[in-house]
Amino acid sequence: MAHPKRKISKTRRDKRRTHYKAEEKSLVTCSKTGEKHMPHRAFWHEGKLMYKGKVIMEKEVLA
Repeated sequence: MAHPKRKISKTRRDKRRTHYKAEEKSLVTCSKTGEKHMPHRAFWHEGKLMYKGKVIMEKEVLA
């Protein structure tokens, strides 16, 4: 089995594993509202929290 000649520090290892190489964030369009949002994330639209085209929660209005 191959063994590294020197220990690679955690910082160097983690720098290599970061996603700084990624391009700009991808956005998808909701089929129900037409709103652009990040995929696999809930998003607010007109006071409603939407996920997969369904209303998850509505914003409460305090009187």
